[in-house]
Amino acid sequence: MGTDNPIRFDHLDVDFDGEFQLCDICWQIESGQQWMISGANGSGKSALAAVLAGVGDITGGVLEHLPARVAIVSYEAQAALIAAELRKDDADIMDVISEGTPVQEIIDASSTDAALASQLAEKFGIIHLLDRSFRKLSTGETRKVMLIRALSSEPSLLILDEPFDGLDAQTHQMLLEHLQVLSQSLPMVLVINRFDERPAFVTNIAYIDEGRLLSTVDCADKAAFDELYQLLHLKTSDLQIPAADPDFSVPVLDPAQPLVQISNATIQYGDTVIFKDLSWTIEAGEHWQLTGPNGCGKTGLLSLITGDHPQCYVNDILVFGYQRGQGESIWQIKQFIGYVSTALQWEYRVSTSLRHVVISGFYDSIGLYSKYSDEQRDIADQWLELLGLRERSDEPFNKLSHGEKRLLLIARAMVKQPPLLILDEPCLGLDDMNRQLVLALIERICCGSTTTVLYVNHHGHDRISGIGNHLALGTSDV
Repeated sequence: MGTDNPIRFDHLDVDFDGEFQLCDICWQIESGQQWMISGANGSGKSALAAVLAGVGDITGGVLEHLPARVAIVSYEAQAALIAAELRKDDADIMDVISEGTPVQEIIDASSTDAALASQLAEKFGIIHLLDRSFRKLSTGETRKVMLIRALSSEPSLLILDEPFDGLDAQTHQMLLEHLQVLSQSLPMVLVINRFDERPAFVTNIAYIDEGRLLSTVDCADKAAFDELYQLLHLKTSDLQIPAADPDFSVPVLDPAQPLVQISNATIQYGDTVIFKDLSWTIEAGEHWQLTGPNGCGKTGLLSLITGDHPQCYVNDILVFGYQRGQGESIWQIKQFIGYVSTALQWEYRVSTSLRHVVISGFYDSIGLYSKYSDEQRDIADQWLELLGLRERSDEPFNKLSHGEKRLLLIARAMVKQPPLLILDEPCLGLDDMNRQLVLALIERICCGSTTTVLYVNHHGHDRISGIGNHLALGTSDV
């Protein structure tokens, strides 16, 4: 692949048997680059890699300068080879028992460097399997054969889709070292599910989601790489939402009662009616998205729930078992709520450490003025680990980017595992990458915690996986 002829995707649309589509892919692979494709499960990582191997039907756009010799190792290629072996059996005479194609023949069919293939067979520890039928191998052994075939075929481009899956630790390390050497002379595209497993020789990262290439990052661009690292860390790591502090938990609620029940509520200033006769019930575990145009009453409705609106006492509102106006204090209500908004971020101007910001969520304070427990410190560190900020736990909050501050304030709101988390326009003022970071964290909270999420935003189409309920103010949906 010469410098003058980079592989170029120009607004490419690709269809895969009507089951999946890549849309409007713009991408360029240049000489000297080693790419990793990353994204969540089902995002289109394998599909994008497969296009480089000639798979899929191009329905729009242009794909230019694809090398003639492309080798691919993937589950799909592995399955196709096994299926071909089974078809050979079907074609055999019924009274003859087929032993299947020996492993050596499978390797020789693609290899152009017999000496290298032999060396790799020894390195991968399959010399004793060369005379065995390919179809009798284990999944891990089959993957080793696929790797040997590809590596010894002298390709101009090598595509490895989850190359380390199914390999033991020793083989994993051996393959990694072999690829490190190859990276000096052979262009590679790797698909790796876990972003944290990125090989050191990778120079560029393509991030794909829902069949669209959303970002390409040069690993040398530290700021862009750090943002993408956090996003993919949130989307692909198997870290769980940290548990609550057992010694600092909120009171247990009656599971038979809704978290919030608003009946025929009205907010009105003089002759101006913001909304009228609005009824809304939020059950535990029932995540909601609240949308509507400016001035429709989104913030006012939230204030009725939190007790910050003076008209909450003249409306019929039941929150966390308290009927508003029956003598309850605002703090009795707020102990059950985690709250994040742009206004809160403006107020949170202290220079305390990232760890202390998260811990302050136990005390609902701006800054940390109370002695905290070892358990609370450990929980805060787990949140920082989830956010990809563990190594920066002692840095001051005011040194973070705008998007990182928003992430940390969501963790602060969640640290006490409140029954209700209210996120008021959490993506306001964020660029696209930071917006994706925040949405990824909200998805993790919806799917991995016992907290009910109320996500407030301006646009109804900006949906989050895991949120199944929608209230649209200022429309006929209310």
